[in-house]
Amino acid sequence: MSRSDGTDHKPFPASELCRDAQLPWCRPKSEDEDRLAPDLVRAIMAHPNYRQADEDVNFLNRGDMRGTRLQLDYQKAETLLHEHGIAHSIVVFGGTRISEPAAAQAHVASLTSQHDAEPDNEDLKKRLSIAKRIAAKSVYYDIARDFGNIVGRYSGEEDNRLVIVTGGGPGLMEAANRGAHDAGAKSIGLNITLPHEQFPNPYVTPGLCVQFRYFALRKLHFLLRARALVVFPGGFGTLDELFETLTLIQTRKIAPVPVILVGKSYWSRVFDIDFLVDEGVIDPEDRNLFWFAETAEEIWEDIVRWYDRSGKLFVASPSADPIS
Repeated sequence: MSRSDGTDHKPFPASELCRDAQLPWCRPKSEDEDRLAPDLVRAIMAHPNYRQADEDVNFLNRGDMRGTRLQLDYQKAETLLHEHGIAHSIVVFGGTRISEPAAAQAHVASLTSQHDAEPDNEDLKKRLSIAKRIAAKSVYYDIARDFGNIVGRYSGEEDNRLVIVTGGGPGLMEAANRGAHDAGAKSIGLNITLPHEQFPNPYVTPGLCVQFRYFALRKLHFLLRARALVVFPGGFGTLDELFETLTLIQTRKIAPVPVILVGKSYWSRVFDIDFLVDEGVIDPEDRNLFWFAETAEEIWEDIVRWYDRSGKLFVASPSADPIS
């Protein structure tokens, strides 16, 4: 298009979206030219291989695309947390089966009624025994909730420098997210896709609940911003995260952070640290990689004291990723 004042041809910038003349490939070959053409074009475009790669789920799920999936698993979470200004986290792990006290007691009451009606039913007797033990551990739900509330009140509604991070599931992880939610603070849930249907707990901040395909990438994000690891009673998943973290600290693959096991009576039976030292499979100094606490206030005070004694800032902008 020429300038209207009649001077030398100086075109205006081309439109980003529109053209005056349509390009040849903007319309399919007509049936006037070949009566089979429209059906042939439809068949081509309907084939899965015609999909753009990032829209082709079947292609992304191929075995030879694992490297790309791993990168996506890492990058989505990293981008979202960065955009929300999440600098540091306190990671809370714990059993998904340990519910809040009211729910645990209601389950005991229901099984008690069933057992009273069938006193010779050994299966009911065993289930009732386990339910009572879970109910006894439900005190940890309140402790985890109180701790999440302490962290939430420390951070407030707008400050994302320090947030609670859990696996986003029920039980004691729910309790920690719930405590932060009670305080009006944000908290994170790092879910993992599993073969069976699952739901995040309702107290994770919308937009900060991330689903991972790979456990390895989920574990990486648990620790990238971690300022402390607080571990409540739990099963295989909890033990997996605990021992992997202790190994990374032991080998100095990551810088030491406070690792606090809540409930000495439980953890002393789960594993015997002195036995491991006496057997020579770990060093005496490895005893100091973690310690026990019993209350939410004690957990928080211990974390703050650890940073005071180490000479490190509790909440500061990290100069580099702790894991390379």
